[in-house]
Amino acid sequence: MAKETIETLVEGGKASGGPPIGPALGPLGVNIGEVVNAINQKTGDLEGMKVPVKIIIDMDTKKFEIEIGTPPTSALIKKELGIEKGTQDGSIVANLTMDQLIKIARMKGDSLIGSNLKSKVKEIIGTCVSLGVSIEDINPRNVFDEIDAGKFDAKLRT
Repeated sequence: MAKETIETLVEGGKASGGPPIGPALGPLGVNIGEVVNAINQKTGDLEGMKVPVKIIIDMDTKKFEIEIGTPPTSALIKKELGIEKGTQDGSIVANLTMDQLIKIARMKGDSLIGSNLKSKVKEIIGTCVSLGVSIEDINPRNVFDEIDAGKFDAKLRT
């Protein structure tokens, strides 16, 4: 049973039969419209973000499965905050609540290396530092200490 895998980036909910998907699928004999519809159905909630997509095709049956990756952490943070870009000069450009931070950590899920919610949240905070995003109006560099001190334990146990 031969399988062919195509990996690409698509805008959430807006995949089309044009490049890069159509030309990659055309020679494989799969129904491009069905593949595009399946991708758009699975990525609709991520509208406006570039989403990694794997299309795995069984070359014998022409059946396919779609695996959706998660957008980059920075894209999830910017979407959550409604901003287009992060800091250019090291200043703070926006503020996340701890609840928003936890939501992003959960969206990233297994793609983060942390073994628990607390360590996954810390990974997201690392991206906040480079974007210039504070957490609960605290400089992101200082939030690590506050988490270690137990300030957010009640929320991070959920």
